[in-house]
Amino acid sequence: MTSPNGTQAVDRAAQLLIQVVHCPGPVTFTELSSASGLAKSTTSRLLMALERNGLVQRDGRGAFRPGEVFVSYAWRSGAEAGLNNVAQPFLDRLGEATGETINLGVASRGMVEQIAQVDSTYLIGGTNWVGLSVPLHCAALGKVLLAYGAAELPAGRLNRRTARTITSRGALQADLAEVRRRGYAVTNEELEPGLVAVAAPVYRDGATVIAALSVSGPATRLTTPRIPAIAARCMAEASALSAVLGYQPGRARRPSRKEGAA
Repeated sequence: MTSPNGTQAVDRAAQLLIQVVHCPGPVTFTELSSASGLAKSTTSRLLMALERNGLVQRDGRGAFRPGEVFVSYAWRSGAEAGLNNVAQPFLDRLGEATGETINLGVASRGMVEQIAQVDSTYLIGGTNWVGLSVPLHCAALGKVLLAYGAAELPAGRLNRRTARTITSRGALQADLAEVRRRGYAVTNEELEPGLVAVAAPVYRDGATVIAALSVSGPATRLTTPRIPAIAARCMAEASALSAVLGYQPGRARRPSRKEGAA
């Protein structure tokens, strides 16, 4: 019999991988073991090897789905429409770490639109933002998109949403420069009273910012002393997502004529 450490092991691992890739949703360990006919110990060993090499990954329930290698390849092939699916594991991890509402936002017709969300674990702060568009200048997501040239402010007056909303283009320009300096944006009750948010840029290959990742919650929880730590977690997950999308930090970022426009 062929040694399980040789060609047979490769064939078995390949069959497991094919099952994961072809399944329309995450597939459980039990389902994989049953469908393959392999012993649970063999299935576990092979899945661990596939996971170590980025060919499969687990969701929040421990079920398996295609790994970062497949995600990166699909994105490189132009699958921008699947950004929210690509980003979901990173949103999940950030939500688990902070307990707050997590959003992924993109520029859309002079606004910022939230395309994916992980709900807060708290009762207060559980608004569903998916599909909603908000002004760029008073949202943390929007400030990131403006600061890195992924969006451009519409002409006209900057609407005041709260007493803290920045309505001066000069003041906003200074705020965007600070976003670029520290690597994240903050809105402190500028969009809605009592709402605080931080956001970080998401890059794709070519060093272009295409989206922003945010953490938001009530001012009573996202207090000023907590902001740096929350921002650090947000930037870490945004960077990890960017790496999957093909971004290499050492590569020079292309300049944009829109960057910093306010």
